[in-house]
Amino acid sequence: MLKPFSWTIRVYYEDTDTCGIVYYANYLKFFERARTEWLRSVGFEQQKMADELGLRFVIARVECDFKHPSKLDDVIEVDVRVARVGSASIVFEQTAKRNAQLLATARVRAGCIESKSFAPAPLPPSLRAAVEHLTPLDA
Repeated sequence: MLKPFSWTIRVYYEDTDTCGIVYYANYLKFFERARTEWLRSVGFEQQKMADELGLRFVIARVECDFKHPSKLDDVIEVDVRVARVGSASIVFEQTAKRNAQLLATARVRAGCIESKSFAPAPLPPSLRAAVEHLTPLDA
């Protein structure tokens, strides 16, 4: 299995709820930011894709499991791994950890669409090549 892309975030006051722990929906934001940074790391920026190729990503499905709470000032490592590449979608497996402790996991399916029509669109060939290079052969 290939090493996942990792992105680090610190928990700020705005990320917590009245109990002082990270509000569950904020993990979806953390996962989104990590996928955006992963995409940037393979040479693609979302706004540039929209402007130059007329393509955007939309989230078609999310499954998320919460294991342990995180608190103010924690440093969280968010991992991104490409689990599957379709003709117009990518399935990601993601984890959020504090040190070695697993906080949350997610499986996210992102679809590629045309910006104007919102119709499914094939992944750009150069993105597909970059993604397939990072995808384990057994996926």
